[in-house]
Parts: sequence; C-alpha cells; structure tokens
Amino acid sequence: MISPTCRVVPSGDAYVGQQGFTYLAGLTGSTVGSCGISMTVVTLPDGARAKAHLHRGIETAVYVLDGEAEMHFGERLRELVRARAGEYVYIPADTPHLVINRSGSPCRALVAHTAADDQAGIVLLPELDALV
Repeated sequence: MISPTCRVVPSGDAYVGQQGFTYLAGLTGSTVGSCGISMTVVTLPDGARAKAHLHRGIETAVYVLDGEAEMHFGERLRELVRARAGEYVYIPADTPHLVINRSGSPCRALVAHTAADDQAGIVLLPELDALV
C-alpha cells in the first residue's frame, strides 16, 4: 500500500470498467494511497451506453468537461437528467443509473467516487438495461 502524502499523478493507462466505459486511471488508493476518494476521466464516444448499475454505499460526482450526456436513474430508470460541459452531476449512493451519449459528439468527464477504487461497490443491474 502506498503511504498517503501530497503528490501529482499523471493520467494513467486506459481500462474498461464494469459499466462498459473506458476510463483513464487517476487518483485511487493504488496510485496515491487514498482511503475515501477516487477520481478518473471517462470519454464517451457518440452512441456510448453504460450498463445499468449502482454503486453500493458510494456517492458519485461528475463534472462534464466537454460535450453532453444523459443519465436515466431511479426506480426502473424513469427519471432523466442531461448534463453539458461546465455542469456537475451528483449521484447518491445506491441509486440505479444508466448513462448514454446520444449527442452526436464525444463527451469527456471527470468522475469522483467516495471510495479508493472507482470500481468498488458496483452492482450491475442487467434487468434494467432493456428499459432505456
């Protein structure tokens, strides 16, 4: 385990998360020794679609850097928000959600979770995928 201290970390290697999106590794427990926060960058090409999921006991914060995307969330994914560059999205812990980019151009966002690993606590909800 890395001892936590102030440090600068360059963007790391790309990896595909359980949700189906490609992320750039960033600040995590394994890169900086954090205990309760992680931060990565995700790029969603036009047409990208996540798998329906939730983060068990973990809050999520997103800042859209470029482009826009929509997020279906809540019971049976009945609610919808759209976020554009310069806007923030908050997702409470244990909230089912599914993100889609239908904007016609890529969307890039900074994603933070209240866990040292951005893939921790993910519960896939395949029974919700066909609802959107």
